[in-house]
Amino acid sequence: MTTRVIIVDDQAMVRAGFAALLAAQSDIDVVGEAPDGAQGVELSRRTHPDVVLMDVRMPEMDGLEAARRILAPPPGGGGTAPGEHRPRVLMLTTFDIDDYVYEALRAGASGFLLKDAPPADLIAAVRVVAAGDALLAPSVTRRLIADFARQRPAARGKPALRLKALTHRETEVLTLVARGRSNAEIAQTLVLAEQTVKTHVSRVLTKLDLRDRAQAVVFAYESGLVTAGE
Repeated sequence: MTTRVIIVDDQAMVRAGFAALLAAQSDIDVVGEAPDGAQGVELSRRTHPDVVLMDVRMPEMDGLEAARRILAPPPGGGGTAPGEHRPRVLMLTTFDIDDYVYEALRAGASGFLLKDAPPADLIAAVRVVAAGDALLAPSVTRRLIADFARQRPAARGKPALRLKALTHRETEVLTLVARGRSNAEIAQTLVLAEQTVKTHVSRVLTKLDLRDRAQAVVFAYESGLVTAGE
């Protein structure tokens, strides 16, 4: 299957470079570009991409607000309306620590990538996000979330109460996901088969009504399950 991608960035050279790199891949099709968040939202609604590469800082409308609008549930709830499509959003940033990125993860973005990452990382990131996984491998992502969480006390109450829906093993798995461990690393730590870990992660996401691993990490910090500096 071909992954449809749009690129939203206020720098024309960045858009052109990313577009040329991605379009050269046989499994990726760049279906549009936009110079700011507002046009990016409109472009996303018109072209129905699988992945949106979204710059964090832009004029008119920044990437955070654009991500919120693209990923917002349809009015009135009830899930995605017939014919409505919500893509995966991958945030692009020049800075390795940026509160905007954390807020974008909370809004439902599937991860973030530094603009100066090697070309192979960009291509891999698009494929990972398109497959439904979250891009949380870079240590800067974990540091970013931990730093932001350190500035805000854990949100007790509803997030913490939702943890009670998890079994002991599922709680262990969520804790390790929040610490940036891969499925293979979690399997090794807990002495489980990797497929079993995948099943536990899937159950955690379902029980907590979370979109992907990125939101699971945010939830773990906000519920107090994991604290910065542990």
